[in-house]
Amino acid sequence: MKIAVNTRLLLKDRLEGIGWFSHESLRRIVCQHPEHQFYFLFDRPYDESFVYNSNVTPIVAHPPARHPYLWYLFFEMGIPYQLRKIQPNLFLSTDGWIPLHLNPDIKVVDVIHDLNFEHHPEFIKPSVLRYYRRFFHRFAQTANRIATVSEYTRNDIHQLYQVPLENIDVVYNGCNEQFHPLSEDEKTQVKNKYAHGCDYFLFVGLIHKRKNLDTIFRAFDLFKEQTDNDMKLVVVGDKKWWQGDIEDSFNAMRHQEDVIMLGRQSMPVLTQLTGAARALVYASLFEGFGIPILEAFHAETAVITSNVTSMPEVAGEAALLVDPHREEDIAEAMRALWQDDDLRNRLIDKGRTRRECFSWQQTADKLWQTIETALP
Repeated sequence: MKIAVNTRLLLKDRLEGIGWFSHESLRRIVCQHPEHQFYFLFDRPYDESFVYNSNVTPIVAHPPARHPYLWYLFFEMGIPYQLRKIQPNLFLSTDGWIPLHLNPDIKVVDVIHDLNFEHHPEFIKPSVLRYYRRFFHRFAQTANRIATVSEYTRNDIHQLYQVPLENIDVVYNGCNEQFHPLSEDEKTQVKNKYAHGCDYFLFVGLIHKRKNLDTIFRAFDLFKEQTDNDMKLVVVGDKKWWQGDIEDSFNAMRHQEDVIMLGRQSMPVLTQLTGAARALVYASLFEGFGIPILEAFHAETAVITSNVTSMPEVAGEAALLVDPHREEDIAEAMRALWQDDDLRNRLIDKGRTRRECFSWQQTADKLWQTIETALP
């Protein structure tokens, strides 16, 4: 069997959430199924590390898909051109985008991670939003089968795009295997290096309005006002969307000196920071899944996360759930985990159990089942 795959988000040293899903699932699938031939379709020069096995043929399709107009050309011209040459049995897209006018003999599996733009259009650039709203419902209705990363998003796709539930499979994310608990000595070294020797709460994620960092800043300020401590807030993430509400909230903080901005960090540093944190604060406004929750479970770090969208589904009973719109809720959770070691240890223990429900091997196996279901 020939399987063509949209791999445009496999970017060396630049893997984000969907990129990690693609990398971790595809490298397992191609190695577990050497009897099939895979054609990886990149939109720019690729790194050889993404050619996982001898049954993978890498191809660069044109043009590079870097903004809406080029997205359209890549998916409606570049990929179809390559597929006419490959003549695959199936086309798999791990990032939601698919060509809309393919030979009907080519079955299509589309992985749609979330529909955040439908719920929070204010977070999306107008040109990008127009593209999403024009095409994504068509992508969902054109695919032979859809995979998504949570029951929340499965129901969202069904309700918003009228795709039958029986045509949508839940394929949960996994967690990078580098995340692990640290010894007390290792935790002390990390705190000394990154947090002036102090305990800290950790925020991880792209600094974007959807991640709710402005409310987290206000919550941390409130927590500091209500308690007498030297706790820090360590922020890890690219400041691409820093301007506006996030910057204004930071500038208004009374305890600004206790916020440590580290920018984007490598995976080894991130694993250390997660393992040494008093708690992860992941109070996002919208997530299709929420991989940092799992990363904290594997690092045996307590978690504060939101009570909306997919986050309760991922966290189960192993995290403190808060209303992300209320800084009072987030501050109260911070205070609880700062002063109550028994509560923190109970959450960590529940996280050890909860993390067993998710792994990249399970992701790969479930995605392969979806592929098999889509074929005659």
